[in-house]
Amino acid sequence: MNCSDANPSLHKTALNDTKTYKIIIIGAGVAGLCASNILRDNNIDDYLILEARNRIGGRIIAINIEGRQLELGANWIHGVLGNPIYELASVNGLIPIVQSSSSHTVLAAMEDGAKLPFAILQEMYEVYSVFLKRCEEYFLCRYLPPEGVSSVGEHLRLERDLYLQKLPEQQRKSRLLVFDYLMRRETCIIGSGDLNAVDLMEIGSYTELPGGNISLPTGFSSILGPLAKHVPPEKILKGHAVSVVRWNNAAEDETQLLGAQMKEKQKVEILCDNGKVFYADSVICTVPLGVLKHSAKTMFQPPLPDNKMTSIEKLCYGTVDKIYLEYDRAFFTSELSELILLWDKTDDTADMASRWYRKIYSFTKINDTLLLGWISGEEAKYMETLSFEIVSEKCTEILRLFLADPFVPKPKRCICTSWWSQPYSRGSYSSIGVGGSQLDIQTIAAPLYAQPHHTIPSLLFAGEHCHPSFYSTVHGAYLSGLDAARYLCELPGIVNTQQDPVTAASDSSNSKQTRTQTSADADADEEARAPQTSSSRCENKNVSQKDASTSDLTLTVEGTADLSSWLHGISLN
Repeated sequence: MNCSDANPSLHKTALNDTKTYKIIIIGAGVAGLCASNILRDNNIDDYLILEARNRIGGRIIAINIEGRQLELGANWIHGVLGNPIYELASVNGLIPIVQSSSSHTVLAAMEDGAKLPFAILQEMYEVYSVFLKRCEEYFLCRYLPPEGVSSVGEHLRLERDLYLQKLPEQQRKSRLLVFDYLMRRETCIIGSGDLNAVDLMEIGSYTELPGGNISLPTGFSSILGPLAKHVPPEKILKGHAVSVVRWNNAAEDETQLLGAQMKEKQKVEILCDNGKVFYADSVICTVPLGVLKHSAKTMFQPPLPDNKMTSIEKLCYGTVDKIYLEYDRAFFTSELSELILLWDKTDDTADMASRWYRKIYSFTKINDTLLLGWISGEEAKYMETLSFEIVSEKCTEILRLFLADPFVPKPKRCICTSWWSQPYSRGSYSSIGVGGSQLDIQTIAAPLYAQPHHTIPSLLFAGEHCHPSFYSTVHGAYLSGLDAARYLCELPGIVNTQQDPVTAASDSSNSKQTRTQTSADADADEEARAPQTSSSRCENKNVSQKDASTSDLTLTVEGTADLSSWLHGISLN
């Protein structure tokens, strides 16, 4: 995104085409659509959504190929109990009353075509699940890991080595290959191309909702219908990429403010790439974390506070891509559902061109003539630079190698996603990097006030990266949008209702005490941040900043016996 200030003539032209609103939402993904619905429910009609793409949905998108719908983005509803996306889908008839169960038969093969006994696969799956749960316990129990171990990858490898040392030499290699496969798969689940980049003490901060992973018969993108049906089309301006957000136009006069001389809150100015300019009292920014990492320094004027920028850097934002292979005829046996690729040890120092494809961990059968592969990290970014034809040829080589079948046909069509290359996503979803914490998520989500005496924030943030327990999920994005919109709706002066002036003044005073970030205290120490739940910006409005910073951090986690739900809706049983 380019700053419009670099082109004065563009800015001059833009001023001739301005609009003013009470609230502007940047982004028509799940967070933005949810926020707009909350505003509507509170009788706020003076809002607008600016969407950079020519469609809604953000990282939810499907394409139609010869009558077949392929989901390029989000795939599953993660969990049932307490999941608003599941409730939304259920109420709107997107989930069948009777769920049909189908067996999932896997074949684990090595590079020489040898097949691994299922008993070994099941053993290592169960062992790996235990090791992963141990990683999560560090957050839940708050005890320290072994010295020198700070990442999930390091801890899993430590556990792996201790386990394999107890086995005879001839039993280790096959189990090592399975373990490496599970770790490659985990990178796609967590959303980080390297598990060594994921913080060990914080992986347990993600809350897994019970119920496993649910697929929608009509495709996950069908959830956009219920989300957007109450948003008037004229409220969404597509093709309006935001380049600059001037959220504190009085910043240069800040040192001159003295008591009664303090000015009233100025409008937030939003400049779009197409030259249009908009103004709002408050802005809810729902752009993905990848876009913030790439453009925050030039997008926001004045720059975001240092602690918010530091938190943006501390979170990981990985790339996870899909590879669809479509065939004229079926060649997987009718009972086979997934081919697991047990690659020999990969030389990470080798040229990317000779190793990118070794990050593909399996091919899953979507139907008889359609396969799906997953790839993550730097390898996924490299794949995005290749033509579909090159990817298709390499996948054919892989299938022939692992199936020990030189007659595996070439696909008639190959479609690869490119989430890293997309300028309005810059990746797939977030995780907490080494040295980061839930507090960084809360710092990013915290509202910004142009001046300490203002009662209405100029800038709020939402998106999956803004939910401290459900980051990386669609329901996390949904709840963060709900949270930001409700926070605004509960402030005096936002909703058009009559209110006693004394009560309004009291509410304003209490609300002002809980702001976690203002332009005046932007560089406050991290220990001053108050832990928040997903809706704490609304619920803790009347808690003083002192009380918030000293209150105990509690976490309630509802357990689940479904250990396979961390896989993409796939059970090995």
